Amino acid sequence: MLTVVTGDAGHYCSKKTDNICDHLCCQESGRAMARLRCMLKGLDLKTCIFLFAMVPTCVFGIYLHGQKISYFLRPLWESPPKPFHEIPHYYSENVSMEHLCKLHGWGIREYPRRVFDAVLFSNEIEILTIRWKELYPYVSEFVLLESNSTFTGKPKPLVFAANRAQFKFVEPRLTYGTIGGRFKKGENPFVEEAFQRVALDHLLKIAGISEDDLLIMSDVDEIPSRHTINLLRWCNDIPSILHLRLKNYLYSFEFLKDHNSWRASVHRYQPGKTKYAHYRQSDEILADAGWHCSFCFRRISEFIFKMKAYSHFDRVRFSYYLDPKRVQRVICKGDDLFDMLPEEYTFKDIIGKLGPIPHSYSAVDLPAYLLENADKYKFLLPGNCLRESG
Repeated sequence: MLTVVTGDAGHYCSKKTDNICDHLCCQESGRAMARLRCMLKGLDLKTCIFLFAMVPTCVFGIYLHGQKISYFLRPLWESPPKPFHEIPHYYSENVSMEHLCKLHGWGIREYPRRVFDAVLFSNEIEILTIRWKELYPYVSEFVLLESNSTFTGKPKPLVFAANRAQFKFVEPRLTYGTIGGRFKKGENPFVEEAFQRVALDHLLKIAGISEDDLLIMSDVDEIPSRHTINLLRWCNDIPSILHLRLKNYLYSFEFLKDHNSWRASVHRYQPGKTKYAHYRQSDEILADAGWHCSFCFRRISEFIFKMKAYSHFDRVRFSYYLDPKRVQRVICKGDDLFDMLPEEYTFKDIIGKLGPIPHSYSAVDLPAYLLENADKYKFLLPGNCLRESG
């Protein structure tokens, strides 16, 4: 027997399809509110309180940590990129250049190539100084483009122009240009970034770059070591596009994140073909070729400016991220300014990098000018995480 007939032959409840409804529920089964009451009749008070408390909590938790959840689940929806072909890097100051080229499988040139170092500049005065001092012996022309706009379309002062007197040592080899921002509200910041990189292509032509010159493509804070550039300018048969694997630091040279910075590259310039870019352009990469020091600023205000100005400004999901006291705490702890999980492609790598970056107390094999002027650049060395406020 599948049904129970009541005293009113016109109404019945099916035990097979609805085991929580009673006579009243079935009479009003066509109404939405009645159905809801019908469902709730089968729940006790504790269960109802639990549901009403947990559902909003879960929604609020997803709102706060949705980005973390997305990054943690990244291995489920994105495959890792194709591995680079890693070229071992050989160097010692007492080994001849001819022998170093031979160790890499390359020949030696009769004379070195010219080298052009081209960067887009925002406000990184200290890191630019360290970069140019490191590369100065081997760079033929320094090319710098500055805009009065951030990538996010916000006005900015011409910081390099205001501090140009500090860079008299490169003035005879400097090609400096400025470009006006387009200030388009709501536009993807990567569009403005690409616009500025195209302008940098034009500035390189003004600087006089020609076929087979070496062109360094990297952000200001991605610093190739001088011996790496000297090797590439002297050796024959190097790849036409070679990425540089850099030691990846955060906030200072106290927090060594990993050895996986790869966007910096060196190109044998080909007119009409070589375009300035900051993404993967080949499968060849040279190991241990320099340093990437991200968010390595002297002042807390500079951290906050970059957080709002660079292409990933959408990571500032809450205004309290920009609180100076919070920024200072995060720096000294070696934690993430944007409260994000590691950008990795396997659960093993994500879990392995959870938490703050361990402190490093090694200042071995850092840019020479940094160590020669340690008092001036103390904030970039181990044990000196406190920043100026202004």
